[in-house]
Amino acid sequence: MRAALLPVALLALVGCHQRVAENTDDTSNATAAVLASIGNSAVNAADSMKDALARTPNGQDFADTAARSDAFEIAAAKLAGANAASARLKAFAREMIAAHTRSAATIKAAAARATPAISPDPKLTNEQMEKLAELGRRRGADFDRDYLTGQIDAHERALSLMKDYARHGDVAPLKAAAAAIAPVVRRHLQHAKALDAARRAAIR
Repeated sequence: MRAALLPVALLALVGCHQRVAENTDDTSNATAAVLASIGNSAVNAADSMKDALARTPNGQDFADTAARSDAFEIAAAKLAGANAASARLKAFAREMIAAHTRSAATIKAAAARATPAISPDPKLTNEQMEKLAELGRRRGADFDRDYLTGQIDAHERALSLMKDYARHGDVAPLKAAAAAIAPVVRRHLQHAKALDAARRAAIR
């Protein structure tokens, strides 16, 4: 009887070892998958950081882009003062002139503290000049629509520029200036979106 039970016991023991081995393999595979995931995440994070640094302009380019953005906003706001239909939009335009005059001065002062000093170039790009020329041909409700569309686009670009340079920039005074200006740009963007939403609601 004992002899008959022995093969059964051996089979049970072998099966137990197989299950332990399978569980061990499963655990090892799960551990390997987790480690691979962590490794991939680290690689992806490093790649993202390299991409961000590659996209971030140097100090001179940042100062030039910011100065052009301020100059464009001021010029567009002056057109709004003459051509807009909405009183709220004209008030927003006056706010833009004051705010972008301040931010231009902030960037200029920060650039002067760089080593070596940086001189921002506010000369508008051809694209910016074309947009202003097109906007200048609009009047009344058409102007309001195109001005607000342009404001939303311009402030989204400016916010991205400020946030990116504040995080990855190469000139400390300009990084500090970008960090200080970014929340102001965000508020302007929100204001422009609210004005555009009100404009759309009024014409439904």
